[in-house]
Amino acid sequence: AAPRRAKMAAPKARAAGAAPAGYTALTVKFGERQRSGHCLLVKEHQVREGAGNTHPARRTLFVLNVPPYCTADALSRLFSRCGQVQAVDICEKPGPVEKKEKSTSKFFNLKTVTGFQVAYVVFRKPSGVQAAKALSQEGPLLISTESHPVKTGIRKWIDSYAASVVDPEELKAEVDAYMQDYDKKMAEEEAKAAEEEGVPDEEGWVKVTRKGRKPGLPRTEAANLRVLEKEKQKRARKELLNFYAWQHRETKREHIAQLRKKFEEDKQRIALMRAQRKFRPY
Repeated sequence: AAPRRAKMAAPKARAAGAAPAGYTALTVKFGERQRSGHCLLVKEHQVREGAGNTHPARRTLFVLNVPPYCTADALSRLFSRCGQVQAVDICEKPGPVEKKEKSTSKFFNLKTVTGFQVAYVVFRKPSGVQAAKALSQEGPLLISTESHPVKTGIRKWIDSYAASVVDPEELKAEVDAYMQDYDKKMAEEEAKAAEEEGVPDEEGWVKVTRKGRKPGLPRTEAANLRVLEKEKQKRARKELLNFYAWQHRETKREHIAQLRKKFEEDKQRIALMRAQRKFRPY
C-alpha cells in the first residue's frame, strides 16, 4: 500500500507547483486581483562548446512556460531586481536564436503568437542567474504594474480587436511608400544594367541583358487583335474537323487504310523494277 500512496502523491506535488528536475519554479501574477499565480520554470542555460555568443554560459537564464501576452520588456523588468539585464530573447521553442529582420510594416508580415514560449534572459554578471533562481523563496511576483501594465483577459481582446481595424489612410500611405521604393529600386537596376551592357568583365565576358542589342518593338492593339483572331480561327477549324468521337476514329481508320494501300502499291512497284533489271544473257 505504501508504494501506491507514493505514486498517488506525485501528481499532487506536481500540481502544487513542484518543478521538474533541474528547474526552479517561480510564481508570478499579471495583476493584483489575480487569485491564482502563473508558474515560470527557470534554470541556468547550458551552452555547448562551439556555440555562438548570443546566450553566453553562466550569464543566461532559460525560462519556460512564458505566456503569449508576456513581453520581453515585462521579463526584463521582472528580473532587473536580480541584476542588470543585458538582453531578453523570446522564442517559440528552444534552440539557436535566428536574427529576425525588423519589420517596418504595420499591416503586412505580422506574426500572431498563440502558444506558450521560451525565453533567454542574459545578465551582465553571472550573479544575476543565481539571484533569479533564488526568487522562488519569495511570494508571488507581480509583473504587471500601473506604470507598466501587461494587458490580459478582456482588455487584451479589446486592444487586439482595435488593432485589427485598418485605417485606410495609413494603409494607403504605407502602400504608396512601398511602391515608391520599389520604383526607385527598379530604376536603379535598369540604370546599372544599361551601364554594364556591352562592357566586358575581367575575364573578357560580356553580360547580355534581357533587352538585348535590338529590343523588339512593343505590340500594338491592332497586332494583339490579329493574334487573337488567328488563334480563334485555329481553334474553330480544329473543333469542326472532328466534332464527334466517332468521326475522330473514322478519320484514323481511313488514314491507316490509305497507308496500307500505298505500302502494297510500293511493294508491287519495287518488285516490277527488280524484274526489269534482271540480267538476261540469252
